[in-house]
Amino acid sequence: MLVVKKFGGSSVANKERIFNVAQRCIEDYKAGNDVVVVLSAMGDTTDNLIEMAESINPNAKQREMDMLLTTGEQVSVSLMAMAMQALDVPAVSLNAFQVMMHSTSRYGNARFKRVDTERILHELDSRKIVIVTGFQGVNKYDDITTLGRGGSDTTAVALAAVLHADKCEIYTDVDGVYTADPRVVKNARKLDVVTYDEMLELASLGAKVLHNRSVEMAKKYNVELVVRSSLNRSEGTVVKEASHMEKMLVTGVAADKNTARISVIGVQDKPGIAFNIFDTLAKNNINVDIILQSVGREGTKDISFTVADNDLENAIKVLEENKDRLTIQQITWEEEVAKLSIVGAGMMSNPGVAAKMFESLYNSRININMISTSEIRITVLVDEKDIDQAMVAVHDGFAVND
Repeated sequence: MLVVKKFGGSSVANKERIFNVAQRCIEDYKAGNDVVVVLSAMGDTTDNLIEMAESINPNAKQREMDMLLTTGEQVSVSLMAMAMQALDVPAVSLNAFQVMMHSTSRYGNARFKRVDTERILHELDSRKIVIVTGFQGVNKYDDITTLGRGGSDTTAVALAAVLHADKCEIYTDVDGVYTADPRVVKNARKLDVVTYDEMLELASLGAKVLHNRSVEMAKKYNVELVVRSSLNRSEGTVVKEASHMEKMLVTGVAADKNTARISVIGVQDKPGIAFNIFDTLAKNNINVDIILQSVGREGTKDISFTVADNDLENAIKVLEENKDRLTIQQITWEEEVAKLSIVGAGMMSNPGVAAKMFESLYNSRININMISTSEIRITVLVDEKDIDQAMVAVHDGFAVND
């Protein structure tokens, strides 16, 4: 059996935890399995490197940032190989260039194009544990790239897919996927199983357990994931294709404070204006989420939408530069907002879900600024100061922990 095991930064934060991870991997190895391990950078290494870079050059090129940040994972994998060798188990560490994990050329947020398997299979045939750097790839210029924060999950799923692994285990510092953030909602419950679609929505909406692109890839290549803690032996949460069993009404509640709202005021009320606005943003790699358009009046209308906090400055700059072409009279924005979402496949066949969510928020006197829905998700925008209270209110309103 071939097992891919990914460990996050907190799982390898110090010498003691490195040896703990080494022992867990060696258990699988000694059971006769082939083992591929994917690691993130140790502890707060990535944050510390970013802080150091900003102190030297706040406007550093993203290419150089990728060169810097990928050193964190290289430290992790080399130390892990040393730990396993100290325990008399053959192991080898490989970075993205040695494996050859081909990626697109967008520094800071690259995507995998393909992964070569020859080197990994050669090392596995030599009965070594193979330890691979997460979070990184190599583009057509032979430059190192990064996949965005949380990208080590995507590395693990990509390797599991191309190697046809029997298991892909994602280890973190929590026991699995919860119905809400247990640090905010004290009675949040760990889920035994969650579908790809539900997990993708939760991951995209602020649940930080899995990188959303790793879930996309897992669904595409039918890689069954298990999310579990590296600090205990609990079974964790299985992420897999939907079953035919009746689903819970609401599977989970997620919050995302990394959100800003932009409003473009007084644009012409004619066909093509909305397309031009969002096409301009898309061409500048700015993702838009919730969109609200007002009813036209006197030949003009207003459009509001949300973007990630780190895209706000660039989005405003792009809109200002194209203000006349896009017929924008005024641009306003708000940073102190947050998204709250409920997710569940069972919502599709149950009327009144939105009303129940809005009732829960009303009972807690929380105002809703914007609303967006899909088949398995309802998202609202609220003031950031209210987000924790809103999460508790909605979680309790649906009794998600039952």
